[in-house]
Amino acid sequence: MSSASPTSEQPFGQRTGFVAFVGAGPGDENLLTLRGADLLARADVVVLDAEAFGPMLRHCREGVDVVDVGGDAAVSINVVQEAKKGRQVVRLCAGDPMFFSAITEEVAACAKAEVDFEIVPGIPPATAVLTYAGIPAAASVPEFRVVDAAQVDDWSAHAASPGTLVVYNGVADAVAIGKALVAGGRADSTPVAVSMAGTTTEQYTVVSTLGRLGADLKHAGMAEPALIVVGDAVSMRDRLSWFETKPLFGWRVLVPRTKEQAAGLSEQLRSYGAVPEEVPTISVEPPRTPQQMDRAIKGLVTGRYEWVAFTSANAVKAVREKFEEYGLDARAFAGLKVSAVGEATSQALIDFGVRPDLVPSGEQSSEGLLAEWPPYDSMLDPINRVLLPRADIATDALIAGLTELGWECDDVTAYRTVRAAPPPAPTREAIKGGGFDAVLFTSSSTVRNLVGIAGKPHNVTVIAVIGPQTAKTAEEFGLRVDVMAGKPSASALATALAEYGAKQRQAAVAAGETPRKPSQMRRGARRRAK
Repeated sequence: MSSASPTSEQPFGQRTGFVAFVGAGPGDENLLTLRGADLLARADVVVLDAEAFGPMLRHCREGVDVVDVGGDAAVSINVVQEAKKGRQVVRLCAGDPMFFSAITEEVAACAKAEVDFEIVPGIPPATAVLTYAGIPAAASVPEFRVVDAAQVDDWSAHAASPGTLVVYNGVADAVAIGKALVAGGRADSTPVAVSMAGTTTEQYTVVSTLGRLGADLKHAGMAEPALIVVGDAVSMRDRLSWFETKPLFGWRVLVPRTKEQAAGLSEQLRSYGAVPEEVPTISVEPPRTPQQMDRAIKGLVTGRYEWVAFTSANAVKAVREKFEEYGLDARAFAGLKVSAVGEATSQALIDFGVRPDLVPSGEQSSEGLLAEWPPYDSMLDPINRVLLPRADIATDALIAGLTELGWECDDVTAYRTVRAAPPPAPTREAIKGGGFDAVLFTSSSTVRNLVGIAGKPHNVTVIAVIGPQTAKTAEEFGLRVDVMAGKPSASALATALAEYGAKQRQAAVAAGETPRKPSQMRRGARRRAK
């Protein structure tokens, strides 16, 4: 039997039964190796502890079979049985499969059953969690030790080492371990850190000394997965901490937009350390009757229009879908002038293959677009007609402004907006109960619809709005506006929230206090010890 892995001659997807033991890394799904991600993308079956590694499934193809084994000791049976069916199996393992991992029995079961297998290394928590905690474990120290607390009976040998000691699986006995190290000769002033849920936005680190560890951990609520780090390297955390000091670290931020609309915004929020949660407040649906859009598309390709004005990315999507229905593509815009109301709409056009001729350089709104729209000139413009595909609830301000400039408008309903269904009960409770740290409102309709389907956000929740009109609507609903974007774009709104979060953190640090999230300010919220 050979334990050969898939090769270029025998690609993974074309083999008979095969098992890949893939190291899932320290916790953050983005720290998976490229090899691991590739195997997940082509797997027929993924065997994992879903509670620990569920986010990793985003790397998988649609329709993959997921076997949630949790802490089941009979995992090897699942793995071998699936492989024996001729399926390609990925078994996700904590950290690095060969680093304090209990997969040896599973690997042995594959070998005994003559099932080919591969073991893919993962990033071990011993290095990754320390890096995310700002602790340079092997910097200027003579030794770097990693031990499993469950396998240590005598701590005296580890106490004698002058280097950095990293302890796995020891958080429940952290205080006893600290006392044993002091008894073995380590100074009670030796710095120690305990970091829980490392590399995730739930990461929490307590810094202490061996002598004070019991007092500092008393109300910290530490639980596995966690690492204990002992040594002078811990003292460098004040200067090197970069992850837990992000401006919105651990903030749960409500983004009341569809997943498609919110993708870029959510990614930006993650870069600031936030945990975005997308909750659609509107549902976009086709017009009740297609005839109006059919006539508009026919007019577009037959030269009826001089301009096409897009006021939303949804309008671009509606026209694009209609083009595909008729077998057309971006070439149909040849000879036309195209405008976009702002950055998001402009990007949707560019993705379609159309570069807009006019995007407001100032305010990104209908008013901003009108401020830069050229008046109709019969000598320069052969056609005086503008196609305006938009939502059924759009205002007439743009039409009135274009008419005043001498243009005739074909106002066409490209899509309908209806209020979305209410979010799940836990989300509604979090909105009203202060479970969210912030909510981003990108329009007046998102304010009205969110309150309508889920209720008003709690008064500890930071309210961030995209502009004055949205602020006015929020205030009409009794919401206190804390943050307003410097310019009306979703990206600027996320930046403004991050700046707000950074100021709050700096103020707490300057006052000698532990920075706290807004949700921790509500009555009854669980507090961690400083």
